[in-house]
Amino acid sequence: MSYLYKTPRLLKWYYPDLTWDYTSEEKCIYLTFDDGPTKEHTNWILEQLEDYNAKATFFCVGNNVESCRDEFDNIIKKGHTVGNHTFNHLNGRNHSLLSYIRDIRKCGDVFKSKLFRPPHGRLSKKQSMVLTKDFQIIMWDVLSGDFDTNLSGEDCYNAVVNNVVNGSIVVFHDSIKAAPRLKVALPKILKELSDRGYTFKAIS
Repeated sequence: MSYLYKTPRLLKWYYPDLTWDYTSEEKCIYLTFDDGPTKEHTNWILEQLEDYNAKATFFCVGNNVESCRDEFDNIIKKGHTVGNHTFNHLNGRNHSLLSYIRDIRKCGDVFKSKLFRPPHGRLSKKQSMVLTKDFQIIMWDVLSGDFDTNLSGEDCYNAVVNNVVNGSIVVFHDSIKAAPRLKVALPKILKELSDRGYTFKAIS
């Protein structure tokens, strides 16, 4: 495993202009879903959220929005917020500043949002400096690990419920790859954290 469930303070310090979490005395958590929408899973996620009156933020890939417009529209209809996740799900570390920005703008031609999250969490310092002029870059405080095929749904559940605090931003994935773990973890996470008195808000 080459990642941590809880984002290190040192990384937050190195990228202070990015949003990693929110300072809050209120028992509130920000659930986020990357890589969608998908015809297979987006509506299922929306149903789980609705059961707990939970709002979330979906960081959408422009190419997927074009092919799953009904699912995207349903995200908006249900009162959730959306963010730019590039058009082609690009890893910023593997692309020049110009090609990366062009891909983000192409996503922006499909739908408008001032929120942005870099795919894979990979972003150079220079890319970050340019993007913060136009976007609020949303990272995360807690990583569910649902993308990791070596984990179980129970592992992902524990990763979230054992690490969240007031104001945490949590990452899940709206993807075929993540679905086997997400479908186990998400309903249990919503129930457990609701029982603890947490509410779930979208990032605006």
